[in-house]
Amino acid sequence: MDGKAIKAMLGKNIKFLRSGKGLTQAVLAEKADISIIFLSSIERGTKYPKADILARIANVLEVEAFELFKGDLVPSDSKKLFTHLSKDITGKINSALEGIFKQYLG
Repeated sequence: MDGKAIKAMLGKNIKFLRSGKGLTQAVLAEKADISIIFLSSIERGTKYPKADILARIANVLEVEAFELFKGDLVPSDSKKLFTHLSKDITGKINSALEGIFKQYLG
């Protein structure tokens, strides 16, 4: 794997983990003490962070830094779709149940 592929994988993994935690680029950038422009460049695979910045990003995402380089972290499109649908359906069911409980239990 060449440097360009490593940057691309790192960027995809950071974006995937950030999205999974419901964080915007702005929030992750602020918590990691980097600019949103730099974070965007990392996620696009055009820039590579120094070790201390990589550690701060990993800390905010609550993973070990080496996990950001795992090749199988981002699921395939079918797994991604299933995961998204599952979360969406679960959220809607929870919301409906909450409304029912409030209606009948006050």
